[in-house]
Amino acid sequence: MTDPTPNSEYVDAKHMEWEATDFPGVAMKLLWKEVNGNGFTALFQMAPGSRLPRHRHQGVEQTFVLEGSLVDEEGVCTAGNFVWRQPGSVHSAHSPDGCLSLGIFQAPNEFLKDK
Repeated sequence: MTDPTPNSEYVDAKHMEWEATDFPGVAMKLLWKEVNGNGFTALFQMAPGSRLPRHRHQGVEQTFVLEGSLVDEEGVCTAGNFVWRQPGSVHSAHSPDGCLSLGIFQAPNEFLKDK
């Protein structure tokens, strides 16, 4: 007997609408989210000059930059390159020329108040 539950779920990301975030110039397409957890995978689009304020990573964050670049206090991740961050790490990020990236998160970021 064949299991009627599919083993794969295909996501037509190309035709999904970009969803605005709380940060001007930053939009996302949610590709996958844990049903009973906090993990998720998303495409992120950052307009030139857009910024993400200081935030703490609640779990491992993995980012693969598809186009443009993502810059933080520790360096620059350019198209075709990958960066991951430890749980508890704190930084802010910006994209001088715009960026398209794939982000994989164990948990959502905790955005911090400016001090």
